[in-house]
Amino acid sequence: MARILFIEPYHGGSHQMFAKGLIAHSSHTIDCVTLPACNWRWRMAGSALHFARQGIAFDQYDGIMVSGLLRLSDLNALAKTKLPPTLVYFHENQITYPMPVKGKEKRDIQLFMADITTALCAQRVAFNSRYHMNAFLAAIPEFMDHMPDYPVPGMADDILEKSSVLYPGMDFPDSGEKGGRGNQKIPLVIWNHRWSYDKNADSFFYAVTTLADQGLAFELAVLGECPGGRIPESFLKARDRLGPRVVRFGFAEDRAEYIGWLKRGTVAVSTANQENFGMSMVEATRYGCVPLLPHRLSYPEILPERFHGACLYRNQKEFLMKFRLLLTEPADLGALRADVSQAMAMYDWELRIEAFDRELERLCGMTA
Repeated sequence: MARILFIEPYHGGSHQMFAKGLIAHSSHTIDCVTLPACNWRWRMAGSALHFARQGIAFDQYDGIMVSGLLRLSDLNALAKTKLPPTLVYFHENQITYPMPVKGKEKRDIQLFMADITTALCAQRVAFNSRYHMNAFLAAIPEFMDHMPDYPVPGMADDILEKSSVLYPGMDFPDSGEKGGRGNQKIPLVIWNHRWSYDKNADSFFYAVTTLADQGLAFELAVLGECPGGRIPESFLKARDRLGPRVVRFGFAEDRAEYIGWLKRGTVAVSTANQENFGMSMVEATRYGCVPLLPHRLSYPEILPERFHGACLYRNQKEFLMKFRLLLTEPADLGALRADVSQAMAMYDWELRIEAFDRELERLCGMTA
């Protein structure tokens, strides 16, 4: 059994769920040190200095695991002892993260280089999907091409040699039964993403208002966290436009309440411009929602191919067509709902933990 230190500078949301699940299910002893999930730029810039000054006995561990928001090069330099072998787990990265407004992007070279040097410093690198890994590695030489001089070649190859794909595990309590809604037969649409620009809510709200104007019967639960607490104007406009169709608007603090909404749902929709795995969609699908997802990003990878025809769309026209079908023929969705829900069981921690434990053992030199 290995003793592992997990360092998470942004302990909230999916990062927190991941860390807690890994610790709870691993056969190894994992201690966790964290910082709250806020001020993410400062977390990338300063969290290594913070952890280096906490008197942590790094040399008492067989290995260290960090999320990609920690600058590993800084921790290596600032720690008062040599660090044991380190694995970095990338939930996301800054190089491929879309900018808020196209044409007005300001490239933050320091953030990009932090990701690259962290990956180069680690003994092992893991990504939450193959799409994520490939996009990150492909972006490195493209990023270097924009540098004024002395571009560094070969970094993507160096990182690839020590990289792996580790799909995150998730816990699905009470996932066996679909939530009841009495005699009400109106389909319930679920939107359970972070209220940020990269999730492209405008496209979603355009679709639901279009279908509402066409007279389709449905209700809408707008879930997910609103970073900073300031509700985007597009969300407020959509709430006013859709009126009583919106039966829930805002983050469900209580986990049981959140799962209850997912279990009531008919279809869960994503229009995201950025998604490296998609925990929210996996959750919604596992709890009985039929997913409707773009045929890009990580979605074609995490959803088994046999469901692509029914659940993935390639353009706006196909999106509206499939969305309308799911709302007008909910009685015919029972078999699809059951099949795709069962497929998402592959991401249960009970099935995922062995891959993580083997990777940690490899990190610590316990296996070849």
